Amino acid sequence: MLLKEYCAENYTNIPNAIAKGAKRIELCDNLNVGGTTPSTGVIEESLSYASEKQVPIMTMIRPRGGNFIYNDIELRIMETDLIEAKKLGTDGVVFGCLTPNNWLDEEALSRLIEAAEGLQMTFHMAFDQIPEDRQYEAIDWLIQQGVSRILTHGGPSHTSISGNKNHLLDLIHYADNRITILPGGGITADNAEEIAHTLKVNEVHGTKIVAL
Repeated sequence: MLLKEYCAENYTNIPNAIAKGAKRIELCDNLNVGGTTPSTGVIEESLSYASEKQVPIMTMIRPRGGNFIYNDIELRIMETDLIEAKKLGTDGVVFGCLTPNNWLDEEALSRLIEAAEGLQMTFHMAFDQIPEDRQYEAIDWLIQQGVSRILTHGGPSHTSISGNKNHLLDLIHYADNRITILPGGGITADNAEEIAHTLKVNEVHGTKIVAL
């Protein structure tokens, strides 16, 4: 059974997405900049509805659009937002922090991972900005920290997911079920089954992953 993770902007489409087969929700605001942290009210109402349907919510922890290099104040904001989402009962959180040379910001990530103890953790598409030859090392580090899954397009955002098939297969093979490689970006209700079959994965992600 293919698990379809629907990327939701606020609460509005969540009931319909679940009715159409979404089995997990990534909850964001501001999808036009790639997603930011939703408001407390949005998290609360989304959790209330989704929990009745036994659909887990992964809350985006990202203070702004743009790059994934965060200063101390932004990191404090992220930590506070994460703790608040945890108090509200979110099932998991989604975040990613990089250094200026596009490596994992291990210090920042360790801080967020500690705050997220007990929750599922997804490292988001900041992963795709890590040089390909270092992505395997990044997978190992994230596994060691207890991260649940990595959301990846398998290449730059302007590329097609089908064109990134070989690299995605390499990542999935390397991860070897130690962490979930979650393909996303360009996966829709029309091609989800085909892509999942090609990549031999059980989970896919997208804003159009179900036909609303």
